[in-house]
Amino acid sequence: MPSNIFKSLFGDDDVAQDEYYDDEAPAQQPARRNNVVSMRQAKRQPRQEEQPSQIALYEPRMYTDVRQITDQLLKGQAVIVNFTQMDDKNAKRVVDFLNGATYAINGGIRRIGKEIFLCTPKNYEVSGDLSDGVKLDNGNLPN
Repeated sequence: MPSNIFKSLFGDDDVAQDEYYDDEAPAQQPARRNNVVSMRQAKRQPRQEEQPSQIALYEPRMYTDVRQITDQLLKGQAVIVNFTQMDDKNAKRVVDFLNGATYAINGGIRRIGKEIFLCTPKNYEVSGDLSDGVKLDNGNLPN
């Protein structure tokens, strides 16, 4: 028994010389994943933190373009949206949708121009102030 082995190693003479060993085969253990990666393969694959962040630019023309914009946000990319090619009614709908999408992913949306918005996922921080000519009013387009 394990405690008897330790006692015999440290000089306890009261240990019985009769030790028990289990000859049965150990129970099958689940197969292990191979975690060994060659150094050459590891060099080819850049780590997540080494990949540069990207900002996608969109100039939607119809409401259905909001799906592509939202897909980029879900991939963790910031998006700049220019509404100059879209009528005001649909642009307001897109901004409302993007407000909900950025809220759902703990991101944010900011106006950076008269008809230009920056949508960011949660891992982006926007700093700096815009000129007095551009008012930030919770992401709504001007009337």
